[in-house]
Amino acid sequence: MEERVKVVCMAKLAEQAERYDDMVDLMKKLARMDVDMSGEERHLFSVGFKNTIGAKRASWRILSSLEQKVTTGEQAGGMINDYRKKVEDELRMVCNEILSIIAIHCLPLANSGENIVFFYKMKGDYYRYLAEFSTGTEKKAAADQSLVAYQHAMVVASTELSPVHPIRLGLALNFSVFFYEIMNCHERACQVAKQAFDEATAEINSMGVEGYNDSTLMMQLLKDNLTLWTSELTGGESSKDNDLDMEQG
Repeated sequence: MEERVKVVCMAKLAEQAERYDDMVDLMKKLARMDVDMSGEERHLFSVGFKNTIGAKRASWRILSSLEQKVTTGEQAGGMINDYRKKVEDELRMVCNEILSIIAIHCLPLANSGENIVFFYKMKGDYYRYLAEFSTGTEKKAAADQSLVAYQHAMVVASTELSPVHPIRLGLALNFSVFFYEIMNCHERACQVAKQAFDEATAEINSMGVEGYNDSTLMMQLLKDNLTLWTSELTGGESSKDNDLDMEQG
């Protein structure tokens, strides 16, 4: 069996077994073959890292929440602080590794509009994850890199992908979350989300596009975020991160 095919088969098996660390190792091996990934390969690459980083992001948020509830001077506060920093080190390591792989092995080989947008979006996502827990100059540097990556992806998506394409919609979804969560530019976040939603709706209505289940899911998330963010801006409940950083389907 060809090595590339074998790696993909093993990655799918690892996904079914929910062994995401194995999946990540396999997809790193594929990326280092320096191939222009297929849609299926992109999906596997993203899912492996998404599950790995997702668990660590959830741990960091829980620890940060616990730390805020601890009274100053409590012994437990120091323990939580140390544990949070350990999780941050792990997050930093995973983010830096995938960003390096994207820069060296993925973007240079990306020939299609889909792949270019996908990997620049992924680059924006992982710099955003770095910015979530970083502070000071490190946070600003990560946010700046994330912004540039998302902007580049948006430029390519606007010319290469239909407004209803799930990768383009997923990009707009995550870019709007970036403005809301990282930049605190709430109006800009709503602008990005609304424009993407309106353009996709117009295309579906004018062309009668069918079979876009992944697109309609993304459109629903954009709509949900807009509702939630508008509510918060007018004094309602707090928002939550509804981002999707993987290709759907």
